Amino acid sequence: MTEESNRPKIMTGQACIRGMRVPVSLVLNLTANGQTPEAILEDYPYLEPEDIQQSLQYAALTHPYPSEEGKASRFCGDLGKLLLSETISNTALS
Repeated sequence: MTEESNRPKIMTGQACIRGMRVPVSLVLNLTANGQTPEAILEDYPYLEPEDIQQSLQYAALTHPYPSEEGKASRFCGDLGKLLLSETISNTALS
């Protein structure tokens, strides 16, 4: 099971994947710079597809996009889930 952890004495309190010393920000940075989930998993074989998905969901939920009414919108989270699930589905089919 994938989970993010925040421990002040580990990785300076950054959210990490499954208690490993792999910050969520690393996966987000790789994804933002065009790395595919396949390439990330190849470069970091100890990660699982769910780790990438959970990292994107974590980012979407902790940094919601504000709506016109000033309330947090879940649109970014839902869009991230949709895009990632499509990417992972395509990977599984390859």
